[in-house]
Amino acid sequence: MTAYVGIDLHRRRSVAACLDEEGERLWWRRFENSPLTMAEVVSEAGLAPEVVLEATWGWYWAADVITEAGGRVHLAHPLGIKGFENRRVKNDLADATMLADLLRMGRLPESWIPPASVRELRELVRYRHKLSQLRAGLKGQVHAVLGKEGVIPHLVEMWGPAGHAFLNDTQLGDAYQYRLESLRDLIEVYDTEISQLDARIHRQLGDNVGYRTIQQLNGVGPVHAAAFVAEIGEVSRFTHPKRLCSWAGLTPRLRESDTKTYLGGITKQGSTLVRWSAIEAVSRYHGGAPIRDTYQRVADRRGRNIGRVAAARKLLTLVYYGLRDGEIRCLHEAA
Repeated sequence: MTAYVGIDLHRRRSVAACLDEEGERLWWRRFENSPLTMAEVVSEAGLAPEVVLEATWGWYWAADVITEAGGRVHLAHPLGIKGFENRRVKNDLADATMLADLLRMGRLPESWIPPASVRELRELVRYRHKLSQLRAGLKGQVHAVLGKEGVIPHLVEMWGPAGHAFLNDTQLGDAYQYRLESLRDLIEVYDTEISQLDARIHRQLGDNVGYRTIQQLNGVGPVHAAAFVAEIGEVSRFTHPKRLCSWAGLTPRLRESDTKTYLGGITKQGSTLVRWSAIEAVSRYHGGAPIRDTYQRVADRRGRNIGRVAAARKLLTLVYYGLRDGEIRCLHEAA
């Protein structure tokens, strides 16, 4: 008999509910989170139980422990089970039971469980992106401080040698000067950390054929290429590039009823980092020769913003083939 275990995972304590093949609850447990107690709960369900937990805070360790304890892990997609939140009774036991029941009936919306190597790469790439965002906020504060003293820099590149020379020669009031120097020191720290992360990520991806291949695309450098490789993971799990674009949230929202069909804006449901990388890569040069025509055609009819999204979708399609095949044939044909 196959046992189905649903685990409502939380930060400190979790709840597990075990169902049989008929959907009858065999037992349930509330336990303190630790690898030892998690392994004991899984072992209590018998040989090779089917275990499901939601893709929520800190699920990595739980998935590894469940696998080591002999369970088969399933990861529930949070958006897929969001509609079940309007139940009349909602508590930890009900959530755990619902997860196990959906798995038992074959109706569980599942997320892909990346291997440990992909998870580690994602950690580095996401942290690099976070540091870059924080650094951008600090640079914005520098402009705000200068503006309070009426200093408007007329420089194309504020953070190059000319910009540093300009800031060195700028004299502000005591409080403003102190804040400016502090911000510059913090920016220097972030620059160092980001440079070290870039070197580490590049070393980890140096032998990855797909990583090198997609950098042939106009606008895709090492930063965007690393984001695509880390977030997409095993590209073979997508049977078609349209599925990858849908997963990234770059496809229109569809609402259909009877004879009426409505296409809205893009769903924005999926990897934020992949979506950001695709949009940023085409923002300046519109993707180069293989993509620029798509941008221009859509932009002429629907506007530049929608044209940029269409170009990003085309770019992600080429990224799919580059990661899958190790080459992007249309680039060779254009050459």
